[in-house]
Amino acid sequence: MNVNDCICVGAEPIAFVDYLAMERTDPRIAEEIGKGLSRGAEMANISIVGGETATLPDMIRGMDLAGACIGYAEKSKIVLGDKIMEGDVIIGLGSSGLHSNGYTLVRKILKEKGFSYSHKLGNESLGDILLTPTRIYVKEILELLKNVDVHGLAHITGGGIRNLMRLNKKVKFVISDPMEPQPIFYFIRKEGKVEWKEMFQTFNMGMGLAVIVPRDEKDDAISILEKNSEAKVKEVGYVDKGRGVDVKKFKLHYE
Repeated sequence: MNVNDCICVGAEPIAFVDYLAMERTDPRIAEEIGKGLSRGAEMANISIVGGETATLPDMIRGMDLAGACIGYAEKSKIVLGDKIMEGDVIIGLGSSGLHSNGYTLVRKILKEKGFSYSHKLGNESLGDILLTPTRIYVKEILELLKNVDVHGLAHITGGGIRNLMRLNKKVKFVISDPMEPQPIFYFIRKEGKVEWKEMFQTFNMGMGLAVIVPRDEKDDAISILEKNSEAKVKEVGYVDKGRGVDVKKFKLHYE
């Protein structure tokens, strides 16, 4: 998650520190967390340069895991979204699932409906689906930044599709052909009776990252992303006059 935020301003992640606080020491859980952090650092091509582990039974229930990422960018190449203009194209990169957002709502639904984490959704258990690691987009975005005039990058995390508005409040982002959400999102909507508008402003709904580029560089951008990413790459919309975000298929508008 941290490295994905870092690349959204055009910065290359270079280092990471982690912090793990536990109610009681559990070597097995700590080992699994360490493996995950190591794998994530490898995928992002960064070093874990430090961290802290604490046992705090008076303050923590379960555990608290946090981290911080440091990145580098030349000042003249920082991506702020101020170059976004009418006619630009929005390209989506597929997510791997929930991406660490909306879990409070998911746990509430599972508890109220009596679902166990072993409950099958398709060929996978809910537990395995919820533990699917967040997709890391560092490699493909750094390659894209070298070759295309990227106007904006949005990490679709908490806040969902509304995160596009953080890039530029003077235009309207139109999602005309959204990515297909994974089955877990349909499950959440059905079992929790959650409206589409709430779903799209809480979850990534299948799109983990949005890239905004000039229309005349769209084909090059898609080609570079497809060659360097494991994620599905798709043109999902465009930038228009107005303000906010439209998701046309679901007749949604956010301001």
